[in-house]
Amino acid sequence: MNRVTFRFGYRTMIERRTAQRHRVLKQGTLAFSSGGSADCTVRNISSSGARIEIENPVGLPESFTLVIASADLMRHCHPVWIGNQQLGVAFD
Repeated sequence: MNRVTFRFGYRTMIERRTAQRHRVLKQGTLAFSSGGSADCTVRNISSSGARIEIENPVGLPESFTLVIASADLMRHCHPVWIGNQQLGVAFD
């Protein structure tokens, strides 16, 4: 988990990612092993994970497949953090 520190009155996070992420704006789908899916937007991505926006992240399974058709990408992943309408995933 990232540690929160305060510097000059602002909250900052200590970066612990192993790979540099690249800002993107790509439509994607989270495909579930149960057969369901959810539309999403990928906001940044790296070789080890991604930050995803999703309408309602509540009730996501422990793992799923991120599909970005425009990039011909399918990666099995699991959430490492969940926010209001965003989540960070690590690729398995």
